Amino acid sequence: MSHNKLLKLLEDTPQAGIFHLPRRSQAAVRAAAESAGCACFDVSFAESDRIDIVLSRIGYALDFPEWYGQNFDALKDCLTDFSWCEAAGYVLFISGAESLDAENPAAFKALNDVFAAAIAEWRVHDLPMWVFYDLRADGLAVFPPTA
Repeated sequence: MSHNKLLKLLEDTPQAGIFHLPRRSQAAVRAAAESAGCACFDVSFAESDRIDIVLSRIGYALDFPEWYGQNFDALKDCLTDFSWCEAAGYVLFISGAESLDAENPAAFKALNDVFAAAIAEWRVHDLPMWVFYDLRADGLAVFPPTA
């Protein structure tokens, strides 16, 4: 997909969501997202199957405020209030989620439910939020969407 098509897609708020994005495509998506004025974040779960460690890594990678409580409620609060990092949209590139998905599927689902809720809230403000995993997991569509 060309840079301009990626750029247009990433700016299309209704298309935003949670997707599998192969590593080979990440550089092109990042370049387009940055061109669109999106804030891009790299989050490594470092093969952790513990949700407390994953929540901590998300907070660190996204430079959440000190009040971030490293729980799902606080995660949603921070993902829907980027007042410390205002942008035209938000893109998370997540790596190393295999262990969480395999060993703690309930936590993986709960995490993605929080991501989905944040994405839905940003849609109301016409701002896209994208979450890209480098793994193929059940329920994750491959980017780009074919809607």
